[in-house]
This record gives sequence, C-alpha cells and structure tokens, in this order.
Amino acid sequence: MRAVVVYESMYGNTHHVADAIAAGLQPSFEVAVVPVAQAGPAVLADADLVVVGGPTHAHGMSRAGTRRAAGEAAEKPDSDLTLEPGALGPGLREWFGSLGQYPVKAAAFDTRIHGPSAVTGRAAKGVTRLLRAHGFDVAVKPQSFLVTTQNVLDPGETTRARDWAAALAARIAPG
Repeated sequence: MRAVVVYESMYGNTHHVADAIAAGLQPSFEVAVVPVAQAGPAVLADADLVVVGGPTHAHGMSRAGTRRAAGEAAEKPDSDLTLEPGALGPGLREWFGSLGQYPVKAAAFDTRIHGPSAVTGRAAKGVTRLLRAHGFDVAVKPQSFLVTTQNVLDPGETTRARDWAAALAARIAPG
C-alpha cells in the first residue's frame, strides 16, 4: 500500500512532524513525504492514504499574507528563524484549490502553539473540511502537534506524531 504525506512548513516544525508521521506509517505503507509545492496530481495518483498538514496561522491554514509575515519575521536582524525552502510559495489553501476528487482514505494534522484551540485555532480543522470537500474519506479526527512560543517543537512531539501515524496505519491497513 502507498501513503503520501503532504505538508506545508514555514520554519521546519511541520516538516519534522511530517517525517515522523512517515516513520509511523512505514511498517504498513510505502511512504512519500512531499512539500505542498511538489504535490501535483501524479504524486496522489495511486495513493491509498493521504495525510495532509500545515502550520496554524491566524487561527487556521496559512494565507499569502501570513506566509509573507512569517518571511518578514525570519528576516528580522534578531531572529533565529530560518524559512523552509518554498515556504513563501503556494500553501495548502491554494493546493486544495487545484485538486479534483480523490476517494481515498485521508487524515489531517497541524502544528500550533500551546493553548486551547478556541484561542490558538487549528489549521487541521480547515484541512479536514477541504479533504472531505474533495472526496477524501477522513479516517480519524485531526491531530495537533505543539510548538513553543520560541517556535520549536515541544519535546516528545515527533514521537507522538510517529505513534499517531502507527495507530492510523493499524486502523486502515489490511491485517
């Protein structure tokens, strides 16, 4: 079986989570981890599972303006932030706008800062809605992975992502 993990990442946290998800899926799936800018129709063509995630910006999925703001934050003289390659290009919103219908299993994840989702928002909520709108069969509730206010993943989040993905694989891969 084949799985594709599509991710959008500004500073690398969501990319690290995507890699951990791939590791959790690998015992059951052949896995490709693909940045959103490279996730064209050919990448999804024969996938049995698509896992999609991105950072939470302004309470939801990124927009061109929030990606620009992330770039500006990284350019500040006192910033320790480094942008991922392609971070300022099209994000998940634009990617979904280019998709047709895909009747395969799917799951959504995001990265966000600590706090109640009512306060921080959750990109995965919008990702889940758009997955369903494009015919994907969402197999599990969306999952958030947490970053600190210093923009680093909380300790243990990659392990939690790997475990979440292993449970997802066990749920949908044939026995």
